[in-house]
Amino acid sequence: MNEAVQGVTENPPQSAVAPQISVIVPTFNERDNVTTLYRRLEATFAGIAWEVVFVDDNSPDGTWDVVRSLARMDTRVRCIRRIGRRGLSGACIEGILAASAPYAAVIDADLQHDETQLPKMLALLQGGEFDLVVGSRYIEGGSADSFNKQRAGASQLATEVAKRVLQVKIADPMSGFFMIRRDRFEALAPQLSTQGFKILLDIVATARGQLRVKEIPFTFGTRLHGESKLDSMVALDFLGLVLAKLTHDVVSLRFLLFAMVGTIGLVVHLTTLFVAHEVLNVPFAEAQAAGALVAMTSNFVLNNFLTYRDQRLKGLAILRGLLLFYLVCGVGLVANVGVAFSVYDQEWNWWVAGAAGALMGVVWNYAMSGLFVWRKR
Repeated sequence: MNEAVQGVTENPPQSAVAPQISVIVPTFNERDNVTTLYRRLEATFAGIAWEVVFVDDNSPDGTWDVVRSLARMDTRVRCIRRIGRRGLSGACIEGILAASAPYAAVIDADLQHDETQLPKMLALLQGGEFDLVVGSRYIEGGSADSFNKQRAGASQLATEVAKRVLQVKIADPMSGFFMIRRDRFEALAPQLSTQGFKILLDIVATARGQLRVKEIPFTFGTRLHGESKLDSMVALDFLGLVLAKLTHDVVSLRFLLFAMVGTIGLVVHLTTLFVAHEVLNVPFAEAQAAGALVAMTSNFVLNNFLTYRDQRLKGLAILRGLLLFYLVCGVGLVANVGVAFSVYDQEWNWWVAGAAGALMGVVWNYAMSGLFVWRKR
């Protein structure tokens, strides 16, 4: 038996008792934490019918294997192993939709959330006065003292932006610890983004004041094992989510991220065009083609790193993806150069012509990216 689950007592089947609460735990490389969390949940829910759904993004450390070992001993444990997609928000959405209880809680696997608050949260929802209960670090009695100075500042800034720009009324919209009525969640789910980390902010912003919310204080703990999964791209994910909600979801978070990359690509394109045409005296058509090729390469790299991070190509797949990207965008490149040369021939203004061609290429590249290069397998 897997050493990570040693000491866990096998429980008889619980199929005769319908769970009152489903706990959703998104995981990635949390092998050393999941058994400890399971034990804590078992102690917390003494006398309460419960289940836990671990949603694992195909962790290289085999987190999913540990969870399956737990599931073989306790039918209250379930594992969803996701292949070819990543992201905390998407994992939470899939987990809640797969849950069987009328109430669903989201808690991290890193043991920094206070699972002893879950029965209190459940009681508040069962009372019928609230639809959503949030574990808050920023109300009286709560604490985030375990944050370092940089993370504390980033969290507070993001909280203020969310509250002011999106008119979110709760004190801690960036919390990852909450419980919600599953029926209310299912009504909102089609409008939620599967990207990013801030699923609670997405829920509250999407509901636009239609959820009855209660915040309770909790102390954010210190991670015992592993490393934080938050990286430098979280800020852009957050910005994209805010912009998406400001447009009332007319445009998706992925499209906004793609547009950000496209803007960078336009700068790269025009810079290359300027250097080639104005400095090196390369004929315009060839200079425009060079600019398009360099911009296309930079867009592929940035989109693989950011926009399609949940479907990121790795290893040899990067080279194959780049070659495929060149291939499917070949038509776009021809159109790019053709449109640009036509405009240049009429206006004799290199940057207007270059921008017109680049815009033509962006439309084609976006369509082909989702269909062929980063398609879900």
